[in-house]
Amino acid sequence: MAGIASPSSIQRSEPVRKKIPNPIDKHVGERLRSRRRMISMSQEKLGEKLGITFQQIQKYENGTNRMGASRLQQTASALGVSIAFFFEGVQGINPVTGDDMAAELVNTLELLNTLQKGDGMALAKAFTRISDPTIRRRIVQLVEALGA
Repeated sequence: MAGIASPSSIQRSEPVRKKIPNPIDKHVGERLRSRRRMISMSQEKLGEKLGITFQQIQKYENGTNRMGASRLQQTASALGVSIAFFFEGVQGINPVTGDDMAAELVNTLELLNTLQKGDGMALAKAFTRISDPTIRRRIVQLVEALGA
């Protein structure tokens, strides 16, 4: 074929950079490895429970691959911990603003977990059907008062 360069003749203008694991993914992986070892579970056994290979477990533990929300939930269940377990000990990752994004993430994940259960889901569905903003605000105030 004329005009098409062979792969060996293509030169890269930039060197290939090795991907550096995200610090949060690395921390989650370390917590995963710690818990797995604490309960004397092999990577193979955990992989079987999750329907994945032990190599994938290794990648999670090294922080090379990140876990999606559903996989994180499955892993937490298989290891007998809450999702929050994986984020314990994470320091805020935005030193400029002082925001503790890890704590916020844990709170969000726990909220989503609660909303996925029966009463939480029913409450959320019913709440979204209320069109009057004043009534919605009063319901929020009532629930906040009951929760305090």
